[in-house]
Amino acid sequence: MKKYSYIVTILLAVLVSGCEKYTDVVPTGSIVVETAEDYYKLVSLPNRAYPINNFQYLVDDQWIRESYVIGQRKSIDIINFTFDDSDARTNLLSGSSFYNQTYSYINRWNTVISLVDGSKGEDNIKQLAKAEAKIYRAFDHFMLVNVYAKAYDPATAATDGGICIMDKYDLEAKPIKSTVAQVYDFIQKDIEDALPYLQKVTVDPYHPSLAFAYGLKAKIHLFKHEFSLAKEAAQKSLSYNNTIYDLVAYSKLGGPSTLPVLAGENQEVLSFMYMTGYTEMSFAYTCILSPELVKLFGANDARFNLFMNTTSTSLLDPGAGTAYFSVNYTKFFYPTVGMKTTEVYLMLAECYAREGSLSEAMGIINQLRAKRILSGITTLPVPGTIKGTMNIIIEERRKELLLGFHRFFDLKRLNNEPDYAKTVTHTFPIVNKTVPQVTYSLSPNSRLYIIPFPSGAMKLNPNLRLNTNETLPF
Repeated sequence: MKKYSYIVTILLAVLVSGCEKYTDVVPTGSIVVETAEDYYKLVSLPNRAYPINNFQYLVDDQWIRESYVIGQRKSIDIINFTFDDSDARTNLLSGSSFYNQTYSYINRWNTVISLVDGSKGEDNIKQLAKAEAKIYRAFDHFMLVNVYAKAYDPATAATDGGICIMDKYDLEAKPIKSTVAQVYDFIQKDIEDALPYLQKVTVDPYHPSLAFAYGLKAKIHLFKHEFSLAKEAAQKSLSYNNTIYDLVAYSKLGGPSTLPVLAGENQEVLSFMYMTGYTEMSFAYTCILSPELVKLFGANDARFNLFMNTTSTSLLDPGAGTAYFSVNYTKFFYPTVGMKTTEVYLMLAECYAREGSLSEAMGIINQLRAKRILSGITTLPVPGTIKGTMNIIIEERRKELLLGFHRFFDLKRLNNEPDYAKTVTHTFPIVNKTVPQVTYSLSPNSRLYIIPFPSGAMKLNPNLRLNTNETLPF
């Protein structure tokens, strides 16, 4: 076999300035990659981060400290928290770490997909490397399209503006923007191409397993309202991994102060991805839970009682009814962006509910609650309607899938359905009495749910333009 070797830049740091390229990165090192095994190892990328700072407060589950708003200059955080659509956000979003980092990961996957066939080594390793890279490329395009475009609407997806699809390694590319439907078609093709070659058990938790891949497939179908296909994929995912970590038993053992659970030790986690990085739970006070979400947990939920702080006078506004995740990542590792088996269970419950199988849906909810609720009512009765069952499932998603992107994406997709659309409100401030209290409202069809592309990227790619009606700053 003819020998090929390539110098592959390791995409670990990204440019965050206003002069970013469409997928500009700052290389921090390079290695020689010449074998299939080398490319396979490239797929494993610990510390993969997806920052939420461009849209963190466009939800009902997160809150902001009052001193960060009162008397402060308008920022993207203040605009989002007060649901202010009076100005073009493009003036404040010249760059985006989420945008840059996600496309840098896609370039990494494209490197593997494009070049591994020319390397020396076993064909099965080449197929596995390509398959895993395609699953992650699908995941990253899913993340991007759900941040920068409308949620998938079967009636309009074929014409709704989406994102630029990157299907090959090319830092100088200036691709055209695809529609939402085209992006989802691309995502689904990558998943289907990859599934036959993936493994049930991977060599480390940073390679995608069959359970993760089928979970992602279920998520794509769910977001497209293809509920029968989502149900089938969720069941397939759970056939590979159906573990639910028992927080009730864990609490009886003393919880994180007595029994640390490190990354890799919690078998319900299907993928390890983060908002900021591996150590982000050490800084979780930057993600404050809203009073609404705190009340939703109630007094007997292990997800809250084991991990949340409600009394800090230095990191919370005393009396606001807020909380934050206060357990260090070395005590209990909590993933915020990737998938867990419990998300797959909740997707399956939703599919059952939508088809009218309400007992089956509530059976899943109660199976989860048995390992989450410390005392009191664990088993909930079966509601008499689909809507009533769906409301319970949506509430469980809020409590189980904290932080990260989950609630932002759920609000967007559910806002397309009148039965589940929600006007989010923030009544603010709660504690400070020196300024008037105002109730801010975010309507289900607000343009704020569609985040503008960073202006620096649009300057360099004339094919990339906003999916909102905001004015460009150039």
